[in-house]
Amino acid sequence: MNGRKENLDSLAVGMLLACCMFWGLQQVLVKLILSEVAPLFQTSLRCIGACVLLLVWCRMRGIQLWQRDGSLWPGLLAGGLFAAEFVCIYLGLLHTTASRLTVFLYTAPFWVAALVPWVVPSERLRPMQWLGMACAFVAVVFAMRDGVATSVGAGNMGDWLGLTAGALWGLTTVSIRANQLTRIAPEKLLLYQIATTAVVVPWISLALGETWSFNWSPLAWGSMLAQTAIGAFASYLAWMWMLGHYPATKISVFVFLTPLFALLFGTWLLGETATPTLLASLGLVAVGIVLVNRK
Repeated sequence: MNGRKENLDSLAVGMLLACCMFWGLQQVLVKLILSEVAPLFQTSLRCIGACVLLLVWCRMRGIQLWQRDGSLWPGLLAGGLFAAEFVCIYLGLLHTTASRLTVFLYTAPFWVAALVPWVVPSERLRPMQWLGMACAFVAVVFAMRDGVATSVGAGNMGDWLGLTAGALWGLTTVSIRANQLTRIAPEKLLLYQIATTAVVVPWISLALGETWSFNWSPLAWGSMLAQTAIGAFASYLAWMWMLGHYPATKISVFVFLTPLFALLFGTWLLGETATPTLLASLGLVAVGIVLVNRK
């Protein structure tokens, strides 16, 4: 893809901050309406809705999605990994707490940093960059430590599912870079992932006995609209575009901000307590991001 850069510019940093901020908010939006809309049902609906929005977007912009370009099977692989990640997250939440699962889920950037250089040698991290990655991860563990400490008795199954979800997240990025899927339009790359999820996850939702109902409050409708239009469509499309223009190892470290933003939004919208620990963790993640992206 033309225009690929080796370092992040202000556009990339701004887009990454916006995406991570919304993904943190989305965790709160999901939690707010769990009593009305089951979690995997939420995932199914937002991916189905995002597919519709994406098709309309491509039609309006004249973007071709159906031509043969050799991307079908690699695209379906990326889509399958993407869908499996969400299934592991929500199955994991049945066996452990959100805090414990978050710590294991956000091992994803380590998978990216460890595996992407095998297929893209130019994205290998230097020791100082690995230190930055470690700083960011420690910050997440530190911020989540209360929830982790109070759930020591949680089942190992939940931990393994969280770790598997993190690995699948990382492997999705690796498969995209390894199969040169960044050479296709970001819209087509996104379609592979959300369409596969829209087909697979509803069956998992039904198998788990989730209730499907549309008798929602205005809050639930607003939450689902935001999750669909901003989360599954706009923010994921921006992420796919960035994977085609910037090193995956350098953009992945930003996702450590997501759980910390979730804690901040939880303080604001759910009345949860903000602590000095959270602010210190945000600072440590910032240090990690700077170290990873030093030229």
